[in-house]
Amino acid sequence: MTTPEGATGHTLTTDIPARLDRLPWSRWHWTIVVGLGTVWILDGLEVTVVGNIAGRLSEPGSGLSISSGQVTGVAAALYVAGACVGALFWGRLTDRYGRKKLFMITLAVYLAATALTAVSFDAWWFFLFRFLTGFGIGGEYAAINSAIDELIPSEHRGRVDLIINGSFWVGAVGGSLLSILALNTDFLAANVGWRLTFALGAVLALVILLVRRHVPESPRWLLIHGRDREAEEVVAGIERDIEAETGKPLPPPHGEITIHQRRTVSFLEIGRTVFADYRKRAILGFSLFIGQAFLYNAITFGFGAILTKFFDVPTDRTGYYFAVIAVGNFLGPLLLGKLFDTVGRRVMISGTYLLSGLLLFGTAWLFDRGSLSAVTLTACWCAVLFFASAGASSAYLTVSEIFPMETRAMSIAFFYALGTAAGGISGPVLFADLTGTGKVGDTVLAFSIGAALMCAAGLVAVFLAVDAERRSLEDIAKPLTAVTRGATADARGDGGKDVTPPSSSPA
Repeated sequence: MTTPEGATGHTLTTDIPARLDRLPWSRWHWTIVVGLGTVWILDGLEVTVVGNIAGRLSEPGSGLSISSGQVTGVAAALYVAGACVGALFWGRLTDRYGRKKLFMITLAVYLAATALTAVSFDAWWFFLFRFLTGFGIGGEYAAINSAIDELIPSEHRGRVDLIINGSFWVGAVGGSLLSILALNTDFLAANVGWRLTFALGAVLALVILLVRRHVPESPRWLLIHGRDREAEEVVAGIERDIEAETGKPLPPPHGEITIHQRRTVSFLEIGRTVFADYRKRAILGFSLFIGQAFLYNAITFGFGAILTKFFDVPTDRTGYYFAVIAVGNFLGPLLLGKLFDTVGRRVMISGTYLLSGLLLFGTAWLFDRGSLSAVTLTACWCAVLFFASAGASSAYLTVSEIFPMETRAMSIAFFYALGTAAGGISGPVLFADLTGTGKVGDTVLAFSIGAALMCAAGLVAVFLAVDAERRSLEDIAKPLTAVTRGATADARGDGGKDVTPPSSSPA
């Protein structure tokens, strides 16, 4: 099976993907989850803290000359813009230089940027490092989701991916509770508390960086880049560890794939593959990302402002309410995740998007009637986001598994960046303006826009979602480097509804 280390242009037949997919769940897989998945906790911490401290930053004595609208509007949009740019920049490098190198570098960028945010002395400095913090997080989305999907067995891939992406809300709970302490001037000065929240994010990133050193490079990535000897060593080591843990031999793998190794894939080939060969899947990806990005970024960045403007909730108490909906958000992927691997992707993706959209329409109607209080509004949003969180997490799962291996990180980056740019940049800016007017009708309109986009994405998923549950990645989308069709190399990844794309790899 081997070729000279680092060589490309060679053809080989391998069973490594099948060997990874047949592994039982083990302590080694938990190492992957902790080392890679916990970064979303940091993202949740970042976004939530900024939303909750907006009021304090705009107050005299905060140490910054900045308005609440600038924090929830401009700074929030810059964070998301940085994430979009970072996803594209680091996504390309992830496909070219490997998952591990990049998920170490991007976390280091995040660590440095969030630490420097903590020492902000002027608005421009705060804006700059909010952008750079997002720049690092954007790279994490591409590198981490690629690595997770390529290392987790196909039987567990859906629920693991959903729970990991949903762990954003564990960070949101922490950010909410942390902001309560940080904003309490009985404990911390007005110009100190908010700085410590960012400093804590940097400390947590450092801990994750140390754990992440033990996560190996993706064997699938090593294979196509001529490093099959190293891929064999990684997989053999995993198998030895799991056999030692279980005390019994692993079942034999089923299926091989033949690939033609190559170092790089051009932007032109990536674009042609994603937007021409897999056109229906591209439409699906954009729809899911636009819907969830618009809803989530708008609600996340506007929640505190709505509570304070319409229900007179004190600034230092909004964190309690946000902690409640954050718990609901995490429970969605946690409790529904298994169904994405059993009931199936199509039913669960479309169902969670449509249910969350319809529930948000109902919330908008109740809000317009004046029937809600701060508590009941929070309860409504908790119900909405229980389903929306599972749906939003499934968007990342979808685009990371329905395109060929060689384009995976860049595909995640494309859809995250373009979908989030549409909803994540315009969403916070638009919602900041709508909720900032203090008019009920404007806030109802904001709710309705998010609900309509979620429902539209759900309808797209009804027709275009790919039945990827419990299937090998190579079965869902044939690698560009595959030269023969083996047991795991079926490119028709959606029950025959998509046109099988031609192989773009050299023979």
